[in-house]
Amino acid sequence: MYADVITGSMRVTIDETERRRKLQQEYNRQHGIVPETIISAVKDTMQQHLKASGYKIADDHLGELLQAAEDLPSYGSIKELEKEIKKLEKRMLEAAKELAFEEAALLRDRIKKLRMLEIEIG
Repeated sequence: MYADVITGSMRVTIDETERRRKLQQEYNRQHGIVPETIISAVKDTMQQHLKASGYKIADDHLGELLQAAEDLPSYGSIKELEKEIKKLEKRMLEAAKELAFEEAALLRDRIKKLRMLEIEIG
């Protein structure tokens, strides 16, 4: 199926990878080595760089920004929701201006969620 798509250089690379894999597996078998996944803490190098360069992320928002999945707070009215969106947009633009693109992207994603909530509420 994919034979038409694989170029000569791709075939050489695939063959070499397979050859090396077999050698490594044989070596591991002979020496009783069981490969394991490396487990290490994820380091946020961008955040470290920003802190070192003097950019401040408000501690009260840091946890909020770094959550993988967050619950949206409830809003009493559309006006409250719009006010929150405007506040987040301002922070997003400030973060982008300071080259804090990861924070800006997190804020953008939060704004998108709030906009969807705004549409659902009507």
